[in-house]
Amino acid sequence: MQIVDARGMTVPEMAALLKKDAFDEIALSPRVQDGVDAMWGEHLTAAQVVDRIVRSVRHGGNEKLLYFTKMIDQVELTPETMKVSAAEFNEARTLVDPAIVDSIKRAIRNIRRFHEEQLPRSWFSERPHGSLLGQKITPIDSVGIYVPGGTASYPSSVIMNAVPAKVAGVRRIVMAVPPGPNGKMNPYVLVAAEQAGVDEIYKMGGAQAIAALAFGTETIRRVNKITGAGNIFVTLAKKEVFGHVDIDMLAGPSEILILADRKANPVYLAADMLSQAEHDPLASAILLTDSEKIARKVVDELERQIRELPREEIAADSLDAFGKIIIAPDMDTAIDMANLSAPGHLAVMTENPFQLMPRLHNCGAIFLGEDSPEPVGDYFAGPNHILPTGGTAKFYSVLNVESFMKKSSIIAYSRQSLLEAAPDIINMAEAERLDAHANAIRKRLERRD
Repeated sequence: MQIVDARGMTVPEMAALLKKDAFDEIALSPRVQDGVDAMWGEHLTAAQVVDRIVRSVRHGGNEKLLYFTKMIDQVELTPETMKVSAAEFNEARTLVDPAIVDSIKRAIRNIRRFHEEQLPRSWFSERPHGSLLGQKITPIDSVGIYVPGGTASYPSSVIMNAVPAKVAGVRRIVMAVPPGPNGKMNPYVLVAAEQAGVDEIYKMGGAQAIAALAFGTETIRRVNKITGAGNIFVTLAKKEVFGHVDIDMLAGPSEILILADRKANPVYLAADMLSQAEHDPLASAILLTDSEKIARKVVDELERQIRELPREEIAADSLDAFGKIIIAPDMDTAIDMANLSAPGHLAVMTENPFQLMPRLHNCGAIFLGEDSPEPVGDYFAGPNHILPTGGTAKFYSVLNVESFMKKSSIIAYSRQSLLEAAPDIINMAEAERLDAHANAIRKRLERRD
């Protein structure tokens, strides 16, 4: 892990350290790129791969969906076997550890409670002369939730997608998960889905799953919105289908940025960086500190701890490509750099973390203090772990219950209110040369009560 000393850098130079490519500009790791080139028989960017897959599934339905499942996931399915059956749910229940299931249930309770506290309400406001204005809150009819698979299984992501959708009142929740090597699903993923209230589950992953959810196939009814994080191919696919369906955000590879002062524990800092690096070779882990001593201790800890990880190779690729330890001239500068980076996970490991919180503007989730490590939010506390990444926390919010709801305005004017407002409305319509707008008012003024 390389240490970057930013104490003598200009602001543009420090900004360059944290610059993030747009999702369609991200270069694949050499290992992934080699696999892509071998699979397609030519050199393709991630965006080119996604475009081909989405167009094929949109027009080819089941046939193309199953073709790409076999090609990419190395699993051969049929229209009948790609949907998880009741028998598969029954089998999953026999394979899981009851203690882990109990943990899942407790996590669901925490997450449900947190999202219930977010619920917006429809409201109405009386105005003069008996007029009524308001806002009506309506759940989205159907949602497709994407849960990553492949290198790992994520029952926690099932919960984070499905529970707020259920709290919001979504009537149809469809889940897409990449199939395992034997064509089966991870039993904990299935049990988590059952406990969280998922209605349909399909064995499909990557861009092909996003396309199937967005456009439908002969077997899968399309949905109105797609949520959930995934790899770069999933993120680009969500971007491509946006407009045909809604999406929650562009949530790409995971990332963490840690603000640490001289009092921070380097063992914890290294562990927290690795907790994200092990996700994906494209994941990023950045430490911003004003202490050179801490920076060097964290390097040593990373080298020691990474050797103990089963996913050492993935974590190492991530740290080599996207990991950074940056020594800032002072904590004020470190805070400015954190806001510039706009990370999904922002951990504050300083002597007084609550003092810094009001100054942290661009982030998905803030973890305050050494006893609030990122996995607390990932699994159990209650807030959602599906976060905006790639700098998009500057304008996207964390997934929440309102992500699964629509807002409609209510306007109910009385006759007297219309008469009072008519001159102003007509003036504005005429200023825009929209005579029909003005006439819609004038015709009502002609009425004799």
